[in-house]
Amino acid sequence: MGQLEERYKNYREPQKYMEAGVYPYFRVITSKQGPEVTMDGHKVLMFGSNAYTGLTGDERVIQAAHRALDKYGSGCAGSRFLNGTLDIHVQLEKELAEFVHKDGALCFSTGFSVNAGVLAVVVGRGDYIICDDRDHASIVDGRRLSFATQLHYKHNDMEDLERVLKKLPHDAIKLIVVDGVFSMEGDLANLPEIVRLKHKYNCSIMVDEAHGIGVFGKQGRGVCDHFGLTDEVDLIMGTFSKSLASIGGFIASDKETINYLRHTCRTYIFSASDTPAATASALEALHIIQEEPERIDHLWEVTNYALKRFREEGFEIGDTESPIIPLYVRDINKTFEVTKLAFENGAFINPVIPPACAPTDTLVRFSLMATHNIEHVERGVQILKKVFKEVGVLK
Repeated sequence: MGQLEERYKNYREPQKYMEAGVYPYFRVITSKQGPEVTMDGHKVLMFGSNAYTGLTGDERVIQAAHRALDKYGSGCAGSRFLNGTLDIHVQLEKELAEFVHKDGALCFSTGFSVNAGVLAVVVGRGDYIICDDRDHASIVDGRRLSFATQLHYKHNDMEDLERVLKKLPHDAIKLIVVDGVFSMEGDLANLPEIVRLKHKYNCSIMVDEAHGIGVFGKQGRGVCDHFGLTDEVDLIMGTFSKSLASIGGFIASDKETINYLRHTCRTYIFSASDTPAATASALEALHIIQEEPERIDHLWEVTNYALKRFREEGFEIGDTESPIIPLYVRDINKTFEVTKLAFENGAFINPVIPPACAPTDTLVRFSLMATHNIEHVERGVQILKKVFKEVGVLK
């Protein structure tokens, strides 16, 4: 037996849940993403997707990908830095920068690699990086790669953030990094107060708009636009794998910072460039969400209906203000049981357990898309009401 095999032979946590019949991960989907999908041979309501605009199955996006495949082939066989830059990469970066009202943008192969790469180089020795303690794992990993001093504050606790900031040197570079929409709980960063503290303590701000783009702000420009604070935010990050119906990510900022990142960010320079089909899909989705404001309006119609109905039925949903609705279970085993029973009754949801949350904060995540309708949502509410009562979470 090899060293690694010997070390990991006793890692049996997943198997424990498999043997109990409640293992919820890696389910195979055999259809397009939509309000209903085919899994394990039958249709279920999809309430576990991040495709907020519902564009992953849109024929216009699919045809844009086809045209890119025909013109450019399946891949670029290299990094953007060398042989992997296409004209549509440049076009997408230009349009994204205009969309979020920044000087420039860089596109990456994944959203994770944006945060991991940018945070590793944008601050360094002698600098400080300050994060909300519920920031996404990609932010956590990015800050670990940086030589800056790493600090954090309690979730959305502005008094705690100020406690951290007031101890730091006034003239040092201090970067506050925060999710615009927190991906598990669905609540928003207190960006107005963060901006106030930015000016008081001479800081910079980076906002992860992964779950804000296509949902908040004018034409889906995100949480920064929603609060009217885009000009106050130094770095705006976003992903393509949610509202933009593809895969990849971007960072947008002023021209000097973008120039620096373009030539120093390792996950940009040393990663293969995003595929032609993925790039064209994101570009087409960006056009659609700007041309069809009714798509986002409908997303908010079904979101507000779902928030109202879950509250009426007595679910604990926390402080969510978004299409991400946490349904708290507060027990790991019951969280898996709820997920299993919901699937058996026709609804796919995502379980959230440690390390994504504290052991006492486990939940199932119910998320909405613009392609859902009121009838879909009501069916989902009724299924989850039945299941939560069955496991003893709802009375």
